[in-house]
Amino acid sequence: MARPTPASVSPRVEGAQRKHLPGAVLGGRRAAPGVQAAPAQREELGGRRFYHKVLSLHEDSATPVSNPLLAFTLIKRLQSDWRNVVHSLEASENTRALKDGFEKVEQDLPAFEDLEGAARALMRLQDVYRLNVKGLARGVFQRVTGSAVTDLYSPSRLFSLTADDCFQVGKVAYDMGDYYHAIPWLEEAVSLFRGSYGEWKTEDEASLEDALDHLAFAYFQAGNVSFALSLSREFLLYSPDNKRMARNVLKYEKLLAESANQAVAEAVIQRPNVPHLQTRATYEGLCQTLGSQPTHYQIPSLHCSYETNSSPYLLLQPVRKEVIHLEPDVVLYHDFVSDLEAQKIRGLAEPWLQRSVVASGEKQLPVEYRISKSAWLKDTVDPMLVTLDHRIAALTGLDVQPPYAEYLQVVNYGIGGHYEPHFDHATSPTSPLYRMKSGNRVATFMIYLSSVEAGGATAFIYANFSMPVVKNAALFWWNLHKSGEGDGDTLHAGCPVLVGDKWVANKWIHEYGQEFRRPCSSSPED
Repeated sequence: MARPTPASVSPRVEGAQRKHLPGAVLGGRRAAPGVQAAPAQREELGGRRFYHKVLSLHEDSATPVSNPLLAFTLIKRLQSDWRNVVHSLEASENTRALKDGFEKVEQDLPAFEDLEGAARALMRLQDVYRLNVKGLARGVFQRVTGSAVTDLYSPSRLFSLTADDCFQVGKVAYDMGDYYHAIPWLEEAVSLFRGSYGEWKTEDEASLEDALDHLAFAYFQAGNVSFALSLSREFLLYSPDNKRMARNVLKYEKLLAESANQAVAEAVIQRPNVPHLQTRATYEGLCQTLGSQPTHYQIPSLHCSYETNSSPYLLLQPVRKEVIHLEPDVVLYHDFVSDLEAQKIRGLAEPWLQRSVVASGEKQLPVEYRISKSAWLKDTVDPMLVTLDHRIAALTGLDVQPPYAEYLQVVNYGIGGHYEPHFDHATSPTSPLYRMKSGNRVATFMIYLSSVEAGGATAFIYANFSMPVVKNAALFWWNLHKSGEGDGDTLHAGCPVLVGDKWVANKWIHEYGQEFRRPCSSSPED
């Protein structure tokens, strides 16, 4: 079927505009007959409702951080909803104090980039864990595969998204031209707006008309002209004087008439490609199922033991060692740090956290495939970090002092935080890792500083296994063969955090300084 260019059908590309038509529309929605309130009453009701809506998010101080839905809505309440309330036409002199208070803290509130990032995080979780959008809108985390429904997480308190919340997530995708994600979120927004049509909510930025407008054009772009026409006609029921939408209806009708005698294949909305990620299916499968690693009784070489590594430092307090995988060699040291140590490391790093970067050529750049914050801690910051280095050295037998190892990197993964498949060692001679002049990263020692309620596993792609977060434990593996060549089987990823607040600390150890601790080999098999 021939489709017009985007220019011939007028899209809704500007931001959702609030409609304030006196006596006809309240907060972007047409008021039902007999329910119009006086301005002062509307103002009081709107402000009080918004106050209680925000207050409900603070009933449990930890909840907004752990539940991505609550985190998103809290950001949205502070970024856009509050602004809509204090700057609405329904506001009067009685809200002057509220406006003054808002202006005082406005620069410290989340920016639009934060709201956009939270929306994209929800879409990332939707993709990796195959979450059902309707379920998310109700506050439940379910994977729907055909007729099978799997509960991935059961929150202690359900929190539903509003129609405006769903609209904002859909609009972020819409503005990126990502109709694969925009359509289900906008569909849910339309459904919820229909169910509450006639109610007035000052804090909402969008309306049923806005949702229908965006959804119709999204369906058109996806090739479903019939749905676009149906939604556009519904739009005109609520806004019959909209000339732009009337023109679109005529164009959709003409397109369908021209294709009436032609066989038209049903449009299939494709998920956007990720060019740099060739292993997406494996990566997401490992995040969902925790991999296919064998149990210990199937392979005797996978065992548990008390490890001293012949070190006097560990004789009186050996560490519990669990061999997780053989090729690559990956081991887990249980209870490597105490609760107090983990808490202190997080506290030392928190004031210095910044957006994480990755090596790109000769530069370090923030990228979408790594969403987290990180900070570097020198061992001079606190004596406890010196003790930690001694413990790592005793277990691994390696020199972990600079320049033979990097400072401790502490990483925090927030809403949907992740790190897609990557190598820890440099794969290019121009990598910034070589600036230390101590060779490549020979090994990784990663400490889990927190627990995670769902998601956040460490997935080894080619080795086909994933490791769930084990609080206070440390994961250790070799990045290089003894020949100095990179071990391709160490390609790994940090799965998105579904629910929780994930903290890890990385100690990267370099080649130089380890010559007599891990002797080199000329055999490519070593």
